[in-house]
Amino acid sequence: MPDHKATPELKTTMDIFKLLNHSNCRDCGEKTCLAFAAAVFKGKRRLAECPHLDPEIIKQYDGHTAHAQSVEEDMAAAVEDLKARVREIDLAEAAERVNGRFAKGRLMVRILGKDFSIDADGRLFSEIHVNHWLVIPFLNYVLEGGGTPLSGNWVPFRELPDGMIRNPLFQRRCEDPLKKVADDYPDFFADLLGIFDGKQVDNLFNSDISIVLYPLPLVPMLICYWKPDEGMASSFHLFFDETAADNLGIDPLYTLVAGFVRMFEKIAGRHGWK
Repeated sequence: MPDHKATPELKTTMDIFKLLNHSNCRDCGEKTCLAFAAAVFKGKRRLAECPHLDPEIIKQYDGHTAHAQSVEEDMAAAVEDLKARVREIDLAEAAERVNGRFAKGRLMVRILGKDFSIDADGRLFSEIHVNHWLVIPFLNYVLEGGGTPLSGNWVPFRELPDGMIRNPLFQRRCEDPLKKVADDYPDFFADLLGIFDGKQVDNLFNSDISIVLYPLPLVPMLICYWKPDEGMASSFHLFFDETAADNLGIDPLYTLVAGFVRMFEKIAGRHGWK
């Protein structure tokens, strides 16, 4: 009998990106496979314009891309999908796996020093502002976190599994904006320590300042800053425990850091930084 199973709709840029070979060959005219996927999702390109995509994949999926939504609409839909999945799991088991705590029907973890929890109905409770950039990584952490013990080995984003492909975007959207805040806003590191429960550590990688934050219990982030010196520009880099991809995944990790950047930029703005 013929297979009448419907072809799943490509609902996000990442759904399209996963079909590609990630070679960034530029044969399609775009700089990266991710840029091509974004153009397809926005309706500016066709899937068939990738010269290296299997014809069967093109036949199956071409014309099955959802109407492009705004980023916020896309993220809101992702949140609802993840909440639906949370309703089907054992929160007490998940709390033990992700180094959280289960009490009064809620799974609670500490995010940047603040309590963040969810109940069996998918309702969220937080001491910090709830936004999609933080909620999506939190829900992925609860659902997919591997519970891998921290190794203590710090690596840059590009050295995490699948990090190299996403690293240019990570630098542009995460590291570069934080470097600008660090350069221009004198209270940057004091606020990191005070507001986000940061811990100053011995200056790692010969940096002038090294601070560890815990966006999630098993996903620490090391911030290193090198001050400008004798005509040399300052430098700013983020590092992660090498288990980060096991405990969260590379895409939710990017979303988590991007959300942190947005949050700190808003705080810096309220303190007078422009």
